Amino acid sequence: MEEEFSYLIVLADRIRDAVKESESFKLECSQVSKQVNHLSLMFRSVIRLSTNTTVTTNTSSTNHYQSSFYERPVRRIISEVSKALEKTLTLVRKCRQGNCFFHFLTITITSAADFRKIFILLDTSIGDLEWVLSVYDVNSLESNGILLSLPPIACNDPILSWVWSFIAVLHMPSLSHRIEAANELASLTKDNHRNKKIIVEEGGIPPLLRLLKQGSSSPESQIAASNALSYLATDRQRIRTILSEHGAPIIVQVLHESIMSVQISVANLVSRMAKNDPAAQEEFARENIIRPLVSVLSFDTFLDEPKPQPQRPTSFHSLVRINKDLQGGKSNVGIRGSSMHNKYERENENPDVKLELKTKCSEALWMLSKESTSNSRRITETKGLLCLAKIIEKERDELQMNCLMTVMEITSAAEANADLRRAAFKTNSPASKAVTEQLLALVHQETSPSLQIPAIKSIGSLARTFHARETRVIKPVVLQLGNKNLDVATEAAIALGKFACPENFLCVEHSKTIIEYGGVTPLLRLLRPGNDRAQMHGLILLCYLALNVDSGEGLERARSALEGAARSSVLMQNCPSLRNLIPNAISHLAVYETGVYTLMQSYTI
Repeated sequence: MEEEFSYLIVLADRIRDAVKESESFKLECSQVSKQVNHLSLMFRSVIRLSTNTTVTTNTSSTNHYQSSFYERPVRRIISEVSKALEKTLTLVRKCRQGNCFFHFLTITITSAADFRKIFILLDTSIGDLEWVLSVYDVNSLESNGILLSLPPIACNDPILSWVWSFIAVLHMPSLSHRIEAANELASLTKDNHRNKKIIVEEGGIPPLLRLLKQGSSSPESQIAASNALSYLATDRQRIRTILSEHGAPIIVQVLHESIMSVQISVANLVSRMAKNDPAAQEEFARENIIRPLVSVLSFDTFLDEPKPQPQRPTSFHSLVRINKDLQGGKSNVGIRGSSMHNKYERENENPDVKLELKTKCSEALWMLSKESTSNSRRITETKGLLCLAKIIEKERDELQMNCLMTVMEITSAAEANADLRRAAFKTNSPASKAVTEQLLALVHQETSPSLQIPAIKSIGSLARTFHARETRVIKPVVLQLGNKNLDVATEAAIALGKFACPENFLCVEHSKTIIEYGGVTPLLRLLRPGNDRAQMHGLILLCYLALNVDSGEGLERARSALEGAARSSVLMQNCPSLRNLIPNAISHLAVYETGVYTLMQSYTI
């Protein structure tokens, strides 16, 4: 910025020289000279401020903070001042000595009104620079606190001047005032998208990230910074700005090293970013954020996993070795013990704080795994699945729900990815068994549809991992076909459809099990008009059963139900797959019934 101010100083000198040569409007030119002299002094004061970047030691810690100069509002003011000085120079030059004709022409085309306009421009420039000197004055900040005044340049947008003031303070050495500024920015961003946009455009993210990173001696500063960033992280473009400023490694480092109250705030920031931008999911994964999150969840959770072979990726001993390696790793700060902190501190922390931390970390895991096969795989490569199963079993409310939703995302990814399915959900895997047991337990909880639905979805996603003899998995889902809650019954039909569909190698055996447990009768009730979604998925399942099994309880009534559905043009339009399924199922049932009738006739004869 020194170069830009140097140009302003040169302009000021040229104006003073032109004033000395003026022959007309001398009084006005003299006033111009005074204002320009004032501006020239202020230019030099701002230059001193911008160049006096110092290292200040925080008296409450051993940390050094490198203060910096916030340039954005100053550059904008420089641009406006430059225009004002150029106009001033043009006007004053018209008043210089010349021949009589030129002197007459100057008086004709120049009037006192022109000078009044210039005086206003120069006064505005003085006001803007006075604002800079007052806001950027460290001594004034220490004695009077954060100054919220309105510079002329922002007179039509007070929020802009506030944002400039708060961001300027974030660049200064005073920790207490930086905390206050971060909190004020967080306040401005609550439910106000325009304010969020202004803060990002005016360069608010880099100093917030720096406060988060360098505030290790002050939990309050880290919480203030992460809260402000969380409010900003509601839009993909703003999240990309955080990532472009190397926010992911900073956030993960703080999550590793900080105390629990800070981790709560940082985990919430991770959730916001992962929820609103898939790119954030991958950035965090590259920084190995999954392990510390799982480590927090596993604290105080007793994982009674049988002692496996050392080479297995889910073994406890291999995890311990991995954690020890991470402590000396280049890209990770390390996991201390079973968590990221001093064990003594964790054990003596308030139980409510522990619960809140686990809740926020479980939400972060959920958002990181959402529609992400790679992150789902990373969770299963730790002891994450077993930990999630234990929490689903022991905990309630939001923590239980977050863990259940994480499991649902992992099973959904496993359904679409055969390698993940085979690696994470082996039949003899303790983690897989534990997850299945808890899902089945939740399916039985008819008083909690919000838990039943994701549990049923998860079982459906795992349909291709169960053997034919594991009928205990199918029975509770079949029972939910008759659930009074239509959403639960519909999800049960969708899940059972994955057991009975042709893509499932054991579809015939599973279809027989569904019929054996009385699935056809409640399924026929699901076909009643009134809910197209329930009717559609009920028909799909019924078609699979009719195609896979020749006879069974209730199948004799299936043909008339399918024939009635075939006459519904709405259903056929909404689900193209039914156009072939229903005729094939009707044909299969007709062939079977004809065969039975012929056989009975032969016996009669």
